[in-house]
Amino acid sequence: MTKKLIEKNQKSKCKMQKFNSKFKTFYFLLSILTFDFLLLPSPVLANMKSTDYELQMSNLNFSAGVGLSSGDYKLGFTGGQNMPGPYTSTGFKVLAGFWYLKTIIPFTFSISNQVIDFGSLNTGIGQTASTILTVSAGGAGGYQVTGQENHELLVDSLGAILPDTTGDNGDITESNAGAWAQNTTYGFGYTMYGNDVPTPFPTAAPAGNDYKQFADISKNESPQVIMSSVNVGKNRTATLTYKINISASQISGRYHNVITYIATPGY
Repeated sequence: MTKKLIEKNQKSKCKMQKFNSKFKTFYFLLSILTFDFLLLPSPVLANMKSTDYELQMSNLNFSAGVGLSSGDYKLGFTGGQNMPGPYTSTGFKVLAGFWYLKTIIPFTFSISNQVIDFGSLNTGIGQTASTILTVSAGGAGGYQVTGQENHELLVDSLGAILPDTTGDNGDITESNAGAWAQNTTYGFGYTMYGNDVPTPFPTAAPAGNDYKQFADISKNESPQVIMSSVNVGKNRTATLTYKINISASQISGRYHNVITYIATPGY
């Protein structure tokens, strides 16, 4: 009975592969897969030891911790620190003597949608789709969010590429924003607006006519900052809008790439 079911499933799979092959012949699809990476700091007790020593306390004082508390507050304290102050060197930073910042805002990062599918496109008509990025950061060093693509939009089986746009004036790159309004300017890029976005993007809608390329990992381009702040903030949001415009000579197929967003807190 099991063998018959396996054979039946294999036949069904073959039929589905044939159907998909025919389907791709008739439709011109462009899609972007977007993923976010969430970096969440968590309190840890340092286990500091070597062959010569072991520190069993998380704090170099005669006392430290959370003392008085109620439903509305918690009082954290340290006592007996001999050498208070900040100390830095290559590879480390020590903030000794007291709690420089006790955050009540956990670090969180989210994006509103993980898949963008533009469907069938018409030549010479730019099409857009948006993603909302949301960040909360309570650390003393604020936060930053970077974005990058694994490669330009392409069809793997054909090797066909839809290049990143260079804009109406040929000056758009991953680090430089430029105008993109003409229907005869083709490619893929993004614009944005919202909290903590870099210049020249505005902090309020509409986004305007400035666009950038995503930094391309396959070309060894460095990830670019798309949101950042040195301040504490809660539910900081930015709307990032992708744009695609194709020419009549663009090869039909299902184009795709992966956009990676990385959020990093600062302490």
